[in-house]
Order: sequence, then C-alpha cells, then structure tokens
Amino acid sequence: MCDVIYEDNHLLVAVKPQNIPTQLDSSNDKDFLTMLKDYLKREHNKPGNVYLGLVHRLDRPTGGVMVFAKTSKSAERLSEQIKDKSMKKTYFVVVNGKPKDKRGRLTNYLKKDEKNNTVKIVPRFEEGAKEAILDYELLDTKEGKSLLKINLLTGRSHQIRVQMAGINCSVVNDQKYGDQSSKGNLALYSSQISFVHPTKKNAYVFDVPPPYDEYPWNLFNQSKYNLL
Repeated sequence: MCDVIYEDNHLLVAVKPQNIPTQLDSSNDKDFLTMLKDYLKREHNKPGNVYLGLVHRLDRPTGGVMVFAKTSKSAERLSEQIKDKSMKKTYFVVVNGKPKDKRGRLTNYLKKDEKNNTVKIVPRFEEGAKEAILDYELLDTKEGKSLLKINLLTGRSHQIRVQMAGINCSVVNDQKYGDQSSKGNLALYSSQISFVHPTKKNAYVFDVPPPYDEYPWNLFNQSKYNLL
C-alpha cells in the first residue's frame, strides 16, 4: 500500500514507511521506488516500464515524506534544488539525553564505510570525508529523552543519526549508533519537504507528522509544539 499524498503530471509525493529501503539494495527486499512504480502502473494502466526519478533518499529505518519526479526534466530541476539547497527538509527526532544548547548548528565531516554500512565523524581533510551540516531546536525533554526539530542542510547517509551520536545524544532505538536498549522503530521521521514546482514554479510544502501514537513519540504533546 502506497501512501501517495500528491500527484500531477510532473511529480509524485508519498510517505515512505519505516524499515523499507528507498530503492533496491543488496537485501533484495521490496523497495519503495518499485512499490510506487507498481502503483503508477495500476492507477494509470501503463504497460511495461514506468519512469519515476529518485531525486533524494531516506535511510531504510527512517520514514516520512519524499518527492519523486515523473519526467526526466522534473528530475533534473528537482535535483538542482537539492544541489543549491533551495529544497528544504525538516525532521523530528527523539534522542537519548539532552543537547547542551536549546538551538544549535552541527558541522562535521562524515565518511562512509560501504562494507559495513556505517558512517563516522572524521577530520576534515581525511580522504572521502564529506561536509555535513544541520540545525536543531530542542522542543522538550521527558523521561531522559529529548524531542528535537532538525533542519537538514546537507543530505549525507545516516547524517542525523551520526551527528546526534557525536554530541552524546543517540537517536532512540538506533542500535547502530549507540542506543543498545533498542526496542522499536528508529525515532527519526522526515516530516516536511518544501520545494519549487519544476514546471509551475510556485512553492509547494508537504507536511506529515511522526507516529505520535508510538513510543517514544507519545511522551510528547504534539499539539503543544504545533508539530504539523
């Protein structure tokens, strides 16, 4: 079942479930891109291969809103917005502990170990290092866990998870980066995406709230913080 929240002739916006890969990987598990292509075949009765351009990704355990291109021209124009940072992505995350400051910017250099599918913070000039930047805002702390709003300025693999662990605030249920008490889904959700439509040229914003009926999201009052 694909949760498509917007579609026109140029793009498609949908909500990726947690624990499903964005695109086909070595696991060969059903991936979100294939699911959406199957949806387009069914909905529009299209034979053969269906074009759907992947312009950004979410880590497998991360759920939330994504935009896909239905034409190559749209894919090119959306990709340009990612490169020039005019496409904005906002996440909510629940971390263990509490950041030192209520608001802050984290700038690190990250390097991915492809063999083990892990990422680590490295010195700036290390070979393969890529700059990673995010802004965070602390919204509340309950029972030793903090709810943060994250504006992602770069799109590195595992970026939020690694940078939060780097300030001793591992994401709840993230065994890979420090939470050994993991008991459920990763507490990280892509909740808003904004961009300029590739042909209409007007601004589009799509909001999807995190699963506030699940722990640890249910520790926090969604309406209190106007969380989408």
